[in-house]
Amino acid sequence: MSDFEAFPELDRLVHEPGRLAIAAVLNAVDQADFLFLLKQTGLTRGNLSSHTAKLEAAGYIDIEKTFVEKVPRTVYRLTPAGQKALNRYRRHMRKVLEALED
Repeated sequence: MSDFEAFPELDRLVHEPGRLAIAAVLNAVDQADFLFLLKQTGLTRGNLSSHTAKLEAAGYIDIEKTFVEKVPRTVYRLTPAGQKALNRYRRHMRKVLEALED
């Protein structure tokens, strides 16, 4: 395998650092609210909203918006498709990194 054969296989949606951070956090928990994701990823509010919207559009995360005592609450969950995409991304990145070791 050439050193960079795995690059075309990389999911560019997951590969972006902000979205990768979101997917990684959601992979570690059952669900996360907006403030938890904000703190864990270090993203700005606007960037977090933008990246989660893209992940939702791809079907990689579910977003649930509710009110708790008149206070808005947004909860995020990694979908089975998102889990599959993240696992595929990890496999492809391992190939790339292993190729660099040779």
